[in-house]
Amino acid sequence: MTLTKNVILNHEEINHKIKRIAFQIYENNVNEKEVILAGIDSNGYILAKKLKTVLSKISPISPILCKVEIDKKNPRKEIKTSIKAIDYKNKSVVLIDDVLNSGTTLIYGVKHFLEVPLKQFKTAVLVNRNHKKYPVKADFKGISLSTSLNEHIDVILEGNDFKAYLK
Repeated sequence: MTLTKNVILNHEEINHKIKRIAFQIYENNVNEKEVILAGIDSNGYILAKKLKTVLSKISPISPILCKVEIDKKNPRKEIKTSIKAIDYKNKSVVLIDDVLNSGTTLIYGVKHFLEVPLKQFKTAVLVNRNHKKYPVKADFKGISLSTSLNEHIDVILEGNDFKAYLK
């Protein structure tokens, strides 16, 4: 039996979701001069870059990109960020990933950022699958899906044809 890919979000829909999430980030940080967009490598970081572009156009907030490297197979390993802790201390941070599956990656990302005092901490995902094994939620989400544990979601954010597939 071959698995077929079912498109759950096309290019236009993904762009619309990115714009909506950017507006939500702006609304939650309306009094901030800067906001840290911490994208989990790789698709979360790509999503963070796209959110930065939209946020820069729609608001006076200066978004600062931060790449977050988490070993998804062993999230307890050291987490690396492209900016130093002093650069996000006492600031508003949004941790971004493409898909929220079990919550493992997001919860370890949250734990890392809570090592320093923050002004505000939120999470954003493009697709929320509702299969959490940890008490973590997405504050901003593009779409929520109830899927089976056997199904998988692939998100393609590179090139000129973004898509989210259910396999």
